[in-house]
Amino acid sequence: MFTNSTRFVTSSKIEAGHVVVSSKIDKRAKEILRLLLHHGKTSVDELTVLLKMSPASVRRDLVRLEERGLVHRTHGGAMLADQAVYEPFRFDAAFGVREERFAKEKQRIAQAAAGLVQENETIGITAGTTTTRLAQYLRHRNNLHIITNAVNIAMELSSSAGLDTTLTGGRMRWQGAFSLIGPAAIESLNVVMMDRVFVGVCGVDPERGATTIESDEAAVFRAMTRQTKQVIVVADSSKVGMISPVIICPVAMIDVLITDDGIPDDAVAAFEKAGIRVVSV
Repeated sequence: MFTNSTRFVTSSKIEAGHVVVSSKIDKRAKEILRLLLHHGKTSVDELTVLLKMSPASVRRDLVRLEERGLVHRTHGGAMLADQAVYEPFRFDAAFGVREERFAKEKQRIAQAAAGLVQENETIGITAGTTTTRLAQYLRHRNNLHIITNAVNIAMELSSSAGLDTTLTGGRMRWQGAFSLIGPAAIESLNVVMMDRVFVGVCGVDPERGATTIESDEAAVFRAMTRQTKQVIVVADSSKVGMISPVIICPVAMIDVLITDDGIPDDAVAAFEKAGIRVVSV
């Protein structure tokens, strides 16, 4: 089991979320780096307002930081250099395609899910596109322990100083999934207890429960649901009523379903009758 206390390393040194830079980088440049550590990327216009600097001054500082390998300038803004190197969605077209399906709905679902997370909680996040969105909303939070079997989610959170992120062991079998599976992943989950687990699914049905395609992945997700006080399924409405080949957990284990407002009224009624709280956004 790999516990993420390791931060991205560029030509500067990042320790516990704080950037140690050359004395040649002035206070303004340090503030830019601090903002980028929290937000990942920003625009010149945003920095101009937040730092009360002229656009010309912002651009000069971004040039200096890029020369030191700390940031990557983009059209109209900048991102951390490590993000320019690690962009998993850009390297895998399959994941990118899935992420773009119902993208706005997934964004709303993820935001609602993040709103349920309380400070000092230990939460589990399974692999998936909607759960990846959730992780992005948690990047700026503090005092959370996050356990995930998704390599891309762990990397997404790795530069967040306020988060303690644990990546399960296991092997990564499928292209585009970033999902760790196998006995090592399951064993690492058997020794932890979580406050909430957010589960990404291929289908969720008021009779059959939460399902997915791959049995090995379902076994890891299932181990997460056994080790938590609350199971929260995050799924866009296209997955409601769908039944995939492998059960993650039965209806009786699901506490909350967060979906979009495209869910039919009769489906809401069926889930609520089964004792599941439905949040549609």
